[in-house]
Amino acid sequence: MSKMYKKLLSTNLNKFISTDYSILLLRIGAGFLIFTHGLPKLMKVFNGNFAFGDPIGLGPEVSLILAAFAEGICGLFIVLGLWTRLSAVILSINMAVAYFFAHAGDPFSAKEKSMLFLLLFVVILFTGGGKYSVDKKMGG
Repeated sequence: MSKMYKKLLSTNLNKFISTDYSILLLRIGAGFLIFTHGLPKLMKVFNGNFAFGDPIGLGPEVSLILAAFAEGICGLFIVLGLWTRLSAVILSINMAVAYFFAHAGDPFSAKEKSMLFLLLFVVILFTGGGKYSVDKKMGG
């Protein structure tokens, strides 16, 4: 068996690529992608347009502000690795609400994105910010 083939089949993650780089890639990818959903919501808040759904009965204004904070602000925190686990908890709750409440009656194809994001942020919650994060630089 070739050396590269053995590396591809290895269960030892450090033989193929550093888990630190994997966590960094996951964090930046997931954080940036959720930020692209949060930026329009942040703009709605700043423009005073509070038309939004009310999936759990808090009112459309509060729901929009919470979603904008989670996706916009916490998304950036995830990219930076700043308050990573707290941000991942907030985003996990946000995505659970999106999946189980806001899109509850939708077909799976319409709500699977929120489930994928939920899974990403739960993994980030488990791993933390990793070696290449502001959390690590701050001694976390």
